[in-house]
Amino acid sequence: MSERGSGGGPAFPALSGQWHMDPYPVTVAGAAALWVSDETLSHSLFTCLKNRHQRRRLLRRQPAPVKHRTPEMTDENARHKEKMQKIKAARDKIMATKTEEKGLIMVHTGAGKGKSSSAFGMIMRCIAHGMPCGVVQFIKGNWSTGEKEFLRGRFADECQFIVSGEGFTWETQDRERDIAAAQSGWEKAKDMIRNPDVKFVLLDEINIALRYDYLDIDEVVDFLLTEKPPMTHVVLTGRNAKPELIEAADLVTEMTLVKHPFRDGVKAQAGVEF
Repeated sequence: MSERGSGGGPAFPALSGQWHMDPYPVTVAGAAALWVSDETLSHSLFTCLKNRHQRRRLLRRQPAPVKHRTPEMTDENARHKEKMQKIKAARDKIMATKTEEKGLIMVHTGAGKGKSSSAFGMIMRCIAHGMPCGVVQFIKGNWSTGEKEFLRGRFADECQFIVSGEGFTWETQDRERDIAAAQSGWEKAKDMIRNPDVKFVLLDEINIALRYDYLDIDEVVDFLLTEKPPMTHVVLTGRNAKPELIEAADLVTEMTLVKHPFRDGVKAQAGVEF
């Protein structure tokens, strides 16, 4: 059965069940308002819309179907909640025993990427927390790195940045100059670490200088253990960290090489390596 309004527009039964004569074309808003669970009436409303664009708009107005919980889902959620409560209770118990604070000696080593990147991330955290910090960069020399430009250009007051090296050892090809540069950097690093106002010091790539014996490992370890202020953090980066340094450190992370694009002919890129 069909009815048409006096103006030629389609007529639809209202939700009360009585016929309503509408003299105007059906609108998306009107159709959405009359959309009901009755499949036949809903189909009539849908087909009376002018074109496919109106139909799409109507469909977008309809709420997503409700996903009813099954007993299995309810049981699974209950088991998950119970498991997380046990984990939290165990975690809270462990954390209640961790009350000490101290300045840490940290080592980032290994053949994988991320040693300096991780350490500079901690420098960013220090700046955010208002902790004065400093960097002494060994080996890399005057290579233009993002971290150097960023810290010197925007946070010079918060973070001292010293470059001591003249470049990678295969570039300088002068052992005497490399030793002199490393020792000069170490003297500046000691002054920075001794300063009680500096709370975090990054010795970037110092492990390379130690590996080639540009610096004496016993002197470095003895200084860190006996002269570093109790609440000052020091992180030392570079592959092939010496066993003596690893033994003295509070935290040691070894970056493991799994894959690296350099093996596929991809060069070092800004923002990733420097």
